[in-house]
Amino acid sequence: MKTQSWMSRQFFSFFMTWGIFLPYWTGWLIHIKGMTVTQASLIMSLGLAIRGLATLFAFPYLSGKFSSRILLNGMSAGTLIAILCYIPADSFASLLLVTLLLHFFYPALMPALDSAAGILVQNKQLKDYGKSRSWGSIGFVVSGMILTFFTGGFGDEAIFWALLLGMLVVLFLGFMNTPAVLSQKPKPGQTKGAIRKLFSIRHFGLVLIIVILLQAAHASYYNYGYIYLQEIQAPKYLIGAIINIGVIAEILFFFIADRTFRKFSIGSLLALAALGSTARWILVFAFPHVIVFSISQMLHAFSFAMAHYAFMKYLIRYVPHEQVPITQGVYSALALSWSTALFTIFGGYLYEMEPRFAFIGMVVCTIPAALLAFIYRRLEGKKEAETRNLAV
Repeated sequence: MKTQSWMSRQFFSFFMTWGIFLPYWTGWLIHIKGMTVTQASLIMSLGLAIRGLATLFAFPYLSGKFSSRILLNGMSAGTLIAILCYIPADSFASLLLVTLLLHFFYPALMPALDSAAGILVQNKQLKDYGKSRSWGSIGFVVSGMILTFFTGGFGDEAIFWALLLGMLVVLFLGFMNTPAVLSQKPKPGQTKGAIRKLFSIRHFGLVLIIVILLQAAHASYYNYGYIYLQEIQAPKYLIGAIINIGVIAEILFFFIADRTFRKFSIGSLLALAALGSTARWILVFAFPHVIVFSISQMLHAFSFAMAHYAFMKYLIRYVPHEQVPITQGVYSALALSWSTALFTIFGGYLYEMEPRFAFIGMVVCTIPAALLAFIYRRLEGKKEAETRNLAV
């Protein structure tokens, strides 16, 4: 079995489901389950809070007890059960409860997959992380294209059934052959004091703050992009295609990243990501038009893909093998969950005032991120200069 193909397949299958859940689930709660924008925002925000707890504490703890293969299959099964629980749920309380259960299992698959990829790269079994990750983005696009067809014909009810079917596929693929290194049980006690050790790594705290800010800046887009496109009169049959422009840009970035940006410093990548993200939200705010929104989607290659790639590059270069799962847990909890939850509430408040405000409000994250990225770039340059001088 080729490890590169296995990793690509896992990313592809998971992100097919993520391409359904991320952009459409808030809209599904509103249009099918009858929630208001405020109620749906609260449900998704609290779900993100649980996601943070799960990925920061439960995922690293379980990573110290079980192999990556068992974790991936167990979380897939838990996700499938949670999705089925949505069928009888029809009140705010029941939908909140089911969403909390879903967020305990489902989003943890993302750090689990990235942890697996990081371990495979460090063991020299995965040559090109970016190429495999690009297949995840392709899966995101494919699911969006298919879902656009079905929502156009059958309405938003199709969102739920597409997610259910997608998770059945993920669970089925999870029981197929897995690289041997991912089936190995972890050594006892390897997660003890892991978070404290993690923050002792040079500049880890600074890099983490930067990626937290950059990922939090997507809160309004993830939760309100779908309904905002309806607000600015985007044809419903084109909404999925417009959302996927960003993912296509992401695919192209990941496909060329290892080759094109190999010599770029981590600090330079983070700075470019912050500048691209700032430009993206300014465009959406200043020009409330479908065409401009579509053009701004290309900056997703900077705002998300480049930021994520920079963090993975830092992880592979500086984080020891045994600390990879806890690193992914911290990143997922703080950058992809709690910060996004906080700014989802902030964005929802702004959206109720004026939809465009929800997007320009995200520059409160991107501008500080840019300043910190330039500081890290300078520190990184000094370290490299010191290393060269010692070598001489």
